[in-house]
Amino acid sequence: MATKSTHDLAVDALSEDAAQLELARLGAEIAAANLAYHAKDAPDLSDADYDRLKQRNAAIEARFPALKRADSPSEMIGAPVGSGFGKIAHSIRMLSLENAFSDQDVFDFDERIHKFLGRDDAITFTAEPKIDGLSLSLRYEAGRLVQAATRGDGETGEDVTANVLTIPDIPRRIVGAPDVLEVRGEVYMSHADFAALNLKQGEQGEKPFANPRNAAAGSLRQLDPAITASRPLRHFAYAWGELSAPLGDTQKAAIGRLGDLGFQVNPLTVLCANAGDLLEHYRRIEAQRATLGYDIDGVVYKVNDLALQTRLGFRSTTPRWAIAHKFPAELAWTRLLAIDIQVGRTGALSPVARLQPVTVGGVVVSNATLHNEDYIAGRDAKGGPIRDGKDIRVGDWVQVYRAGDVIPKVADVDISKRNPDAQAFVFPQICQECDSPAVREDGDAVRRCTGGLICPAQAVERLKHFVSRAAFDIEGLGAKQIELFFNDADMPVKTPADIFTLASRDAQNHLKRLKNRDGFGDKSVSNLFAAIEAKRDIPLDRLIFALGFRHIGEQAAGLLARHYTTWSAFEAAASIAAPGNPQWQELITIGGVGDVMAGSLTMAMQNPAERRAIDALVAELRVQPVAPRAAANSPVAGLTLVFTGTLEKMSRAEAKARAEAMGAKVAGSVSAKTDLVIAGPGAGSKAKAAEALGIRIIDEDAWLALAGST
Repeated sequence: MATKSTHDLAVDALSEDAAQLELARLGAEIAAANLAYHAKDAPDLSDADYDRLKQRNAAIEARFPALKRADSPSEMIGAPVGSGFGKIAHSIRMLSLENAFSDQDVFDFDERIHKFLGRDDAITFTAEPKIDGLSLSLRYEAGRLVQAATRGDGETGEDVTANVLTIPDIPRRIVGAPDVLEVRGEVYMSHADFAALNLKQGEQGEKPFANPRNAAAGSLRQLDPAITASRPLRHFAYAWGELSAPLGDTQKAAIGRLGDLGFQVNPLTVLCANAGDLLEHYRRIEAQRATLGYDIDGVVYKVNDLALQTRLGFRSTTPRWAIAHKFPAELAWTRLLAIDIQVGRTGALSPVARLQPVTVGGVVVSNATLHNEDYIAGRDAKGGPIRDGKDIRVGDWVQVYRAGDVIPKVADVDISKRNPDAQAFVFPQICQECDSPAVREDGDAVRRCTGGLICPAQAVERLKHFVSRAAFDIEGLGAKQIELFFNDADMPVKTPADIFTLASRDAQNHLKRLKNRDGFGDKSVSNLFAAIEAKRDIPLDRLIFALGFRHIGEQAAGLLARHYTTWSAFEAAASIAAPGNPQWQELITIGGVGDVMAGSLTMAMQNPAERRAIDALVAELRVQPVAPRAAANSPVAGLTLVFTGTLEKMSRAEAKARAEAMGAKVAGSVSAKTDLVIAGPGAGSKAKAAEALGIRIIDEDAWLALAGST
């Protein structure tokens, strides 16, 4: 009887060995597909086929989290700079947008803005179609186009200047513009041009493109500008980066100015007086979607007043003043076969739906997230009903939706088709990996294993996180190798510090040297030890991220590192910070860091077992300082500020965000390190402490003048 190959087997039917082989195959096929698309402009897979590979990869990783590869396709974020292109560092980062998927999300967006600004009057927004193309930044100096770059990873993009010069919609020279003008927009291809291009491809015996977006992206990334010139690319301008002079006082006026300068701007951009108007325009655009002649996947809302945009500022990865309202996800109904519980590196017990495979928008789905135990039970985090209070049970007929996510979600359940014998799902209160209690803290939607370092699932996942790309990124030591070493009786790696003692332990292990084992040899072992040795020098932000503190991702790690700058300063503060003391106040005044993140960090840094592991690791390293990010031409860049008393014209959150955007540190208490105190009415002990120390004190009006001077 013939044996099925791994790619013929359903995910639920894969053994661990088969799953490991399948992940290797999928990784290779997806990498080859990316190369064909990004570098060769000849994608050999349809979008649906490509998505099926990515979805199968995600499904296997969800079932076998320990097998997740260091080069997993699910960890690929953004678009790396191609080897055939030069690199351009963006003077101002190209960030992504927060997404909204429901009317309530839009009302919440409006409410957050009003709360942040401390206003209850109407705030005007712009609404514009969200073009499904390739982001592009154009830099003009003295009216001449000097460089063009793709978004890349947001910090650095590909230099596509020669190719962009061939796009008719993009002017080479402009008159009447600021001396420095960085225009941002989207390169796309119209439906008619896409059809004509594919017809031409067929006549020439070449493969057709999968869709307009891929065709536009592949055409712009051609190494030969002559090929780009032969492709019908178009461009919409909708934003800007660095400017030597403002384009206008409002978003709408600035976009109008770009149109006057010769850029194509979208005619469906309108002003809206409130969230209700935004939703009305959203529905008008959605109704026109099929007749626009180009692809869009939602509507973008932005605060119209640019002064308010400046006040609102940015989170670590998204602006506070904008949101992308995506069109509804594609839906399908299927049978829920099982509910599995996975234990993550922070101990979170995550329920995963195992589904009868179903096609949703061209992608075969067999797994979906169920969020948490409340979601399964049919209630929200506050105990209110969702889905009209309907719970989800194994055997149910469930509705699955995708909204651009790697793992789809279960949206609804049809209880009219429920088996009368179906039992309500009982969420486990004991960790399946280590038998420790799984508890749910007040205010937390997630139940977590309390086993900590004794829980093998948490330990392995934390080690995989430690060596991940944004953390230590040790070549030759990925998820697969971590799994092998974790279970190795002779050369175990149970904590991060164990990685840096591998070479010395191997030298002492005369009977079972690593080079004599299957899968290793002199060269591979030498390379591995050299790669580990090279990572003893590690920047502070990477170390903080690698330690895997709950709630602290890559961006938050950067915020902490730029604030404290050195490991000794970070460690000293986190080791004693507690609610109410000066170190805690300083911690929670860092932009983007709140009570929850601070609590998670201090709990770990003050836990004896955790600290032993962290201290052992740091003893093996040379942690490199990280310089704070200073705002250009800011009068407070590098200074430490303290706000005290009542601010009457700016909320405390806005004042903090503004100061940090200008390159200042904001502390919660006055000390000898404080440079400036902003005192409003009711200022008490902090103002007196500043006077005693001879620290400069200004009022809110003086602060507003200072904050508006950049």
